[in-house]
Amino acid sequence: MAEFIIVFREVLEASLVVGIIYLIIEKTNQTSHFVKLWYAVFVSILASILVGFIVIQAKNSLGNDSTQALFEAIFLYLTAFLIWYVIFWLSKNVSDKKVIEGQALNAMELSSWGIFFVVFFAILREGFETAVFLISSFSITGTFSYLGFFTGALLAILIGYLIVAQGRKINLRSVFKYTTLLLVFLSAGMIAYGTHEAEEYLVKSDQIEKSSITRVWNILEPTQSIDTGQTIYHPLHDKGSIGIFLKGFFGYNSNPNIPEVILWIVALFFGLNMWRRFYF
Repeated sequence: MAEFIIVFREVLEASLVVGIIYLIIEKTNQTSHFVKLWYAVFVSILASILVGFIVIQAKNSLGNDSTQALFEAIFLYLTAFLIWYVIFWLSKNVSDKKVIEGQALNAMELSSWGIFFVVFFAILREGFETAVFLISSFSITGTFSYLGFFTGALLAILIGYLIVAQGRKINLRSVFKYTTLLLVFLSAGMIAYGTHEAEEYLVKSDQIEKSSITRVWNILEPTQSIDTGQTIYHPLHDKGSIGIFLKGFFGYNSNPNIPEVILWIVALFFGLNMWRRFYF
């Protein structure tokens, strides 16, 4: 679910940017810029993949478990702040059709490679956000939904194409209203899980004792099946059938500490308040 929402929102905006600029080139009969447009799309996708690869390599290069936990805590916090910045500030400015059209026209007047750089940096921004958000989501659950990833991407490209091809008025505020709400919950979950990873760092670096940490709740401990020897999780455990979904999307933990719950509530109320003020 998280993969679908993240990819759908970011790819939709990238598709609309490409579509709008494509129409501008076509309407102004400057077809020589089409090659630069598709070059920019291709190169920016490769650059986005490279960003994701660099972040993963940086994480894997860390030596011990406590350092990895600290890295994940900081990375999750930064991702949550990036989500807030993207959905409440960049969307106001970059997602406006007139702004995109103005940038494209100015770029074509200034340089033959102007369109390339406008498209490249527009898509790279979306690609960077997508890579960071997905890596953070994977850090929480340890799983990745290829179905959600490709379904979100294909649906976003299709909707973007239909909107641009039909020449409808593009109002990204209404398009992103509800996906942004879901990202608010996702960012609050990242704050919560980042706090959980900070706890792991303190425990693994022997700065605090795990037994001294107060838990707000603690869902039943896993048990072993007598017949198969497999580990059995309570449905609400964060590795259980219900808990794994709640963990991936809301940052749910089956044994959270007090700061984890408090920061989740604060982050959620902050995000909801900003969402309400921006969209209403």
